[in-house]
Amino acid sequence: MGRATRISREGLKHAAWLSVHASEDQRKLAAEFVKYILQRAEEKGENVRNKVEKVVEKGKAKGSLTLEGFEKKVEVNGREHMVKVLGWSAELEESESGKLLLRIKITADVGGVLCDYTITYGRYGKNKALGYTTAKADPDGREADAERFSALIKALTGKEPKIRRMKDGSIIIKCCKAHLDGFRRYAELADVVEKWLEETGR
Repeated sequence: MGRATRISREGLKHAAWLSVHASEDQRKLAAEFVKYILQRAEEKGENVRNKVEKVVEKGKAKGSLTLEGFEKKVEVNGREHMVKVLGWSAELEESESGKLLLRIKITADVGGVLCDYTITYGRYGKNKALGYTTAKADPDGREADAERFSALIKALTGKEPKIRRMKDGSIIIKCCKAHLDGFRRYAELADVVEKWLEETGR
């Protein structure tokens, strides 16, 4: 490989993923390629090597987990919630304005309350990947629903979403790219998330 070898961030992530999840021959080739890229990065200094290693780690993690049988206890607002995932789906959908959206739906028991939770991702501002949903009033109020939704997102991605309380009483729950990277670790969601990222531009 010559000095002009270049690879995009997502291309490197995909190569790292192949090095773990593909067939034996593909794994070997991908692992050699990732090793080469890491060596090239090291030649450019420790800072560059560290950045490249983080990209590789994210790539290897993609699709490494499963939602099947998922259970986890998390704390939100000082209260513990047991999260049990019971169903899921991820699909691409076109908005009225023609924008391609990613809709992730999770059916879960959070603290003994069974609900369907939906987060819809779009591209905003400088092509940022952001996901939004609105807390539901049923069965016990928007604040309780927002807390359960936060517990679900934290359990799945390791990071709580942002909560915005509007003047009209509605509560908006916002997820960022870091949450999407968390969703992408699950085998059941990874392919659709990847497709949306590719089709909407990174």
